[in-house]
Amino acid sequence: MLILSLIWAWIAWNVYRPWHGKPESFGVISFAFGLLAGELPLHFVAVEFLITIGLIAADGLHGLLDASAVLIAGASWLALAQFHNQADGAREEVLDAARQALGDDFADKIPAQRRRTIPPGPAPGQIIQPFGYQVPGVKRVRNVAYFREHETELKLDIFHHETQPPNAPVLVQIHGGAWIIGNKDQQALPLMGQLASRGWVCVTLQYRLSPAATFPDNIIDCKRALVWIKENIANYGGDPNFIAVTGGSAGGHLSALLALSANNPDFQPGFEDKDTSVQAAVPFYGIYDFTNSQEQRQHPGLENLLTKHVLKCSLSDNPELWRQASPLYHVSDKAPPMLLIHGEGDTLAPIAESRVLYKALKEIPGVRVGLAELPYAQHAFELWYSRRSVQVICALEYFLSALHEEHLKR
Repeated sequence: MLILSLIWAWIAWNVYRPWHGKPESFGVISFAFGLLAGELPLHFVAVEFLITIGLIAADGLHGLLDASAVLIAGASWLALAQFHNQADGAREEVLDAARQALGDDFADKIPAQRRRTIPPGPAPGQIIQPFGYQVPGVKRVRNVAYFREHETELKLDIFHHETQPPNAPVLVQIHGGAWIIGNKDQQALPLMGQLASRGWVCVTLQYRLSPAATFPDNIIDCKRALVWIKENIANYGGDPNFIAVTGGSAGGHLSALLALSANNPDFQPGFEDKDTSVQAAVPFYGIYDFTNSQEQRQHPGLENLLTKHVLKCSLSDNPELWRQASPLYHVSDKAPPMLLIHGEGDTLAPIAESRVLYKALKEIPGVRVGLAELPYAQHAFELWYSRRSVQVICALEYFLSALHEEHLKR
């Protein structure tokens, strides 16, 4: 029991103090346990408690060491319960970031009736069943082809309310996976389900992955999907004139790059005349400067990945391509309103990445940007329903709804 309780204590410690040092492999382990325990803390407490009760019932605990083990386990449960409670603060962090971008009174722009539909927090069922992604009233249209050429076929999924109200705001989600794995079926499902249930049209798209694909293939695919959405989303109730883009990790990078490189012909071969601007962007925990110009990253792992599999050249060999792939080098006064969201506990993509992009955008007159730094949050924290992820989603809806109301009044 003592060994088990010490493992549990480390799991609880890790959510508060994730590994940011060397070797990088420890950071990956810290991420995996931190994400699971941090976003499912009560589930961990329940399982560990039942195991302890089972051992006691089986008369498997004896003496001072086992008594100490139970006390250690109890302390870890209290720590995880407290971690669960502090997640409510994520809502205010995101709202503060929205105020940075849109002003202190931004929420007043949203009609009271619309504000009332935004939940005050997670429902009990979402905490109990964090993977219950199906939302009543939401229809998902799967595998709609947006591009075909030779043997390449790229698809997207569309979430919309079954009543299909017309001229609904549109949210485009770009999945992560280090540009080499992942798919449109796995990520941001809570975000898309919740927004679609309240009248949004949400789209998640597929793009070519490395190493078979080489940058800029991935961003070209995202722009092709955006063009298709603008031309066809009205058929699903969406308003092509109000499109926001989001994504996490590699999807955070691509969503930021998409928003900041609007109408860049380098990323639109064969469709240079198409409009690829968006009205808002909400990148989650992305990598925004491949060149690491301000030493945001202390480890070489990402640079090696980009060199071998994504860009297929080193920074020294082709610095211009590395800059072209970095959202930081596309910052301009044409940037749409942006809300950057990043966890302070992220062991895979350091929060310094978002701070650098935020600072660059903030220095440009007229650009509206906010940065939400979420205490203790790990990479990919919003993959499923948790107290933190739902609070972030609700606050994010305030930001996007305020911008949509601005759009409607123009």
